[in-house]
Amino acid sequence: MTGRFAGLLGVAAVLLTTVACQTGPATAAPVGQPSAQPSAQSAARSTPSSARSAQPSSRSARPPAGSVAAARHDVVTWGASADQLGQGTADRGYRLVVHTSAAGSDLRVRLSNAFGDRPLTLDSVYAGLQSQGAALKPGSNRRLTFDGARTVTVPAGATAWSDPLPGTLPAGSNLVVSLHSPDAAGPATGHGMAMQTSYVAQGDHTAEEGAANWTDTTGSWWYLDSVSVRPKNPDTGAVVALGDSITDGWASTSDQNRRWPDYLARRLQKADTEVKGVADEGISGNKVLADGAGQAALNRLDRDVLSQPGVRTVFLFEGVNDIKAHSGVTAADLIAGYREIARRAHAAGKCVVASTVGPFEGWPEWDQAGEAVRQQVNQYIRTSGEFDGIADFDRILRSPYDQARMLPFLDGGDHIHPNDKGMQAMADSVDLAGLNCDH
Repeated sequence: MTGRFAGLLGVAAVLLTTVACQTGPATAAPVGQPSAQPSAQSAARSTPSSARSAQPSSRSARPPAGSVAAARHDVVTWGASADQLGQGTADRGYRLVVHTSAAGSDLRVRLSNAFGDRPLTLDSVYAGLQSQGAALKPGSNRRLTFDGARTVTVPAGATAWSDPLPGTLPAGSNLVVSLHSPDAAGPATGHGMAMQTSYVAQGDHTAEEGAANWTDTTGSWWYLDSVSVRPKNPDTGAVVALGDSITDGWASTSDQNRRWPDYLARRLQKADTEVKGVADEGISGNKVLADGAGQAALNRLDRDVLSQPGVRTVFLFEGVNDIKAHSGVTAADLIAGYREIARRAHAAGKCVVASTVGPFEGWPEWDQAGEAVRQQVNQYIRTSGEFDGIADFDRILRSPYDQARMLPFLDGGDHIHPNDKGMQAMADSVDLAGLNCDH
């Protein structure tokens, strides 16, 4: 950890303790900003239409135009795609470590029960800053509320946003969200391959800043799929990376935030650009066209990408799993999927940047037929003009001596997933100005 980063965390700890922990509806807020917003109304805006019908009408109405909630300008500072994680466990707590991107005030978290088959009750949710392991920086751990209440029940298939937490969170913070459910059961929702160590406790220890009771670990993020802030600059926006295991960070170093979207976020913080937020919506094994390892990109686009607050640009880097699955997917099929994603994102007012599919010769499923599809798809991405921008990750990763194979210096060892250097090379190749387009 650099001295500058440690200093920023210290500032955050001070600022996050300037307001006492909320135990009911917020009664004070920073000057010029509204107090706690109705999180259930916000939840309805970020819940797929298929899930909204499951919510009681009093908690699913869209805020009227001109209302305080509609006027908020929040930007996603961290995100992880939702998937089914096995079974929920009653009286279990999770201390989830996430690395933010954009700076801002009024932190909010989104809890997801997207894959649940029954309501999910969380009776205690806290947010703080990591000190080391499961231990938090003293004074930083504060309770989050939902419509002023300490407990929230999220209907099956739905999401819920917390009330904003006054105080400022610097860019690049190791935020810790601690949550507890008294009666979780049935299918649990979360993100399986976090590439980040989080912590588990039996019983409710969410308010504790020490690590003594957080004795177990987990490599997944449970029930949490988004964190937002309100940036100081109202023109600030975010980019969402929609992808597979390469975007999810497989073969990068765990607990070091070395996925390519992490490197991209660090570039954006230093750059003169309005795009500061980055959400990593990769799922290992994910496909564009077919469900399997998570819902297909086409089927999760609304929930994982378009519902994120402040999104300006969708970054599409996916398709290798469709190609290597030997399921009969043609270049025309995959191109049609890309076009559908671009059409829906454009209809939502978002820009779309697409990347070429990287090389993977040496992976067991590689063959000449799949390579031909990859080359046709990449030619389309480079030349069609149907996207607002392109990134050529294939060109960055491939060997100059065998263009179907990854450069060994960037290869994570399995010939399909880049290592840390490969992840950084990908992020360094992205045209930052191209992420700041208007559609």
